[in-house]
Amino acid sequence: MTSPTAPVFADVDTGVDDAMALAYLLASPEAELVGIAATAGNVPVQQVCANNLGLLELCGVAGIPVSKGAEQPLHTPLRTAEDTHGPQGLGYAQLPATDRLLTAHDAAEAWVRAARAYPGELIGLATGPLTNLALAMRAEPTLPKLLRRLVIMGGAFDYRGNTTPVSEWNISVDPESAAEVFGGWGAAWGLDDPTHVPIVLGLNLTENIAMTPALLNRLAVAAGSPSAPMSVLDERGTRSTAANPLIRVLEDAMRFYFEFHFDTGDGYLAHLHDPLAAAVALDPELVSCRETTVDVELSGTLTRGMTVADWRGHWGRQPNALIGDRVDPAVFFDRFIDRVGVFARELG
Repeated sequence: MTSPTAPVFADVDTGVDDAMALAYLLASPEAELVGIAATAGNVPVQQVCANNLGLLELCGVAGIPVSKGAEQPLHTPLRTAEDTHGPQGLGYAQLPATDRLLTAHDAAEAWVRAARAYPGELIGLATGPLTNLALAMRAEPTLPKLLRRLVIMGGAFDYRGNTTPVSEWNISVDPESAAEVFGGWGAAWGLDDPTHVPIVLGLNLTENIAMTPALLNRLAVAAGSPSAPMSVLDERGTRSTAANPLIRVLEDAMRFYFEFHFDTGDGYLAHLHDPLAAAVALDPELVSCRETTVDVELSGTLTRGMTVADWRGHWGRQPNALIGDRVDPAVFFDRFIDRVGVFARELG
């Protein structure tokens, strides 16, 4: 029997946009967040754990287990992105202190436990490096068959990278784990059901989802907590004046993100990669996709971490991914602002 709400398991490296993705899931009435895995990526995994626990404290949500993942990628030293997300991962934002504890088991086991607890129902969401998921699939090779759906934010398809000229951050941090996940997914299903493949949202899609000061102000108004609209002319590090605690955290996090994107030539805006993935996990109809076979380059001197899509079937291998290729940003932002705004308003 299918639950009235869909169980969702989120693997995140929180991260400004991961935090906004978690806020979206918590604000969505059709989602039951049944577990959070912390993965090393944007910041070290201990900080990711603290961010996840602090965000749940801020939102007043109890009963969602948070599990610590691997501290390092499968084969390479960890690289983090404090320049993008701030020294603690959430820009200028400060989360409340909490005495919440992590689970006694690690994130890979958390994946397996959640999938076994909700066989055929669980929606998996991965918005960081795929280290934990790869380890989970080693422990339970049939994990893909236990999931209802998996959405991955990662890669860049026929598009420039944001970490190297050809690689996207999440894949670049741990390309071996990504290669294992894509390869293991195909092996798990074989010819049984080649259509049951992950939805993969790369930079070619997610960079269309550009948060702006005007949109962020709409969110604050929807929460009943308007503050001074942000501007590129503001002094750097200016703190939010919003009375609402969630809006204040999101605005302080987003200001740092705006400043980073401005410094890299993108403008005073921010790409919301991970919230789009969260929205698609709940409603795949938000994007259109193309089915293909994906692999990850591991040894190229210039191309390590590149996600390669075999659009024409040269490899003769079964499809293992649905690549998102079109989205309407206005539809996404209307939904995001409506849900997170109401959620924040109810927090007071």
